[in-house]
Amino acid sequence: MNTRFKKTRSLLSSAFFLILTLALIFGLVYGIRYLCYKQGNVNMPIYKVDTDEKKISLSFDVAWGTDNIDDILKVLKKHEVKATFFLVGSWVDDNKELVEKIHKEGHEIGNHSNTHANTKQLSEDAVVQEIELTSDKISNITGEKTTLFRPPFGDVDTKTLDICKSLGYQVVKWDVDSMDWKQLGPNHVIERVVKNSQPGSIVLFHANINNSATYLDSIITNLKKEDYKIVPVSEMLYKENFTIDSNGVQKSK
Repeated sequence: MNTRFKKTRSLLSSAFFLILTLALIFGLVYGIRYLCYKQGNVNMPIYKVDTDEKKISLSFDVAWGTDNIDDILKVLKKHEVKATFFLVGSWVDDNKELVEKIHKEGHEIGNHSNTHANTKQLSEDAVVQEIELTSDKISNITGEKTTLFRPPFGDVDTKTLDICKSLGYQVVKWDVDSMDWKQLGPNHVIERVVKNSQPGSIVLFHANINNSATYLDSIITNLKKEDYKIVPVSEMLYKENFTIDSNGVQKSK
């Protein structure tokens, strides 16, 4: 009995120290991750840019439909404003002339995946394919490689962030959601965007929403009255010596 007791106590002691060691390792790893998250990192999505300049970016997610593209481009040309269009590869397949038009009119084109699938639910190889297929489709038309990626649904995980970094992409989201997809009317969208915009804001629109050109015209007019300069996303981003805080704000070091 005494020998059996000693063996049991020895096993329990070993198990305890194993659990304690694993807990310490777990705490150390996630503690470091937490500190990086709180103090700022560079491998995170950018929602907004920290700047004293009154700059702002208008971005359009383009996954379905073509009815509003020409009208949006007309409004942007009227105000001499350049925007950023995040294109889905399957949309590019069917609308090569519109892609060329967007590019020729001086707007920035970003990558919005190939099929608008949630990358969090895909394997690493599938995510790479979603990004690279779209990149190739766009560059075959424009002659330029895309460097900005906006995840479908705004949903992104560490896996996708790491893949984007390895492929030379910066993941970009937004801090001002126009909520145009709710289709609550132009006045709602106009008020929401103008009220919530700040220096360094990135505004989200969807190109397939009815009346988008109508409210876009008013939004640009109001932003210009407040002395905002509207620029493509990449023109507003810091290219080096920056960090991204836990709120997704890109800051110069």
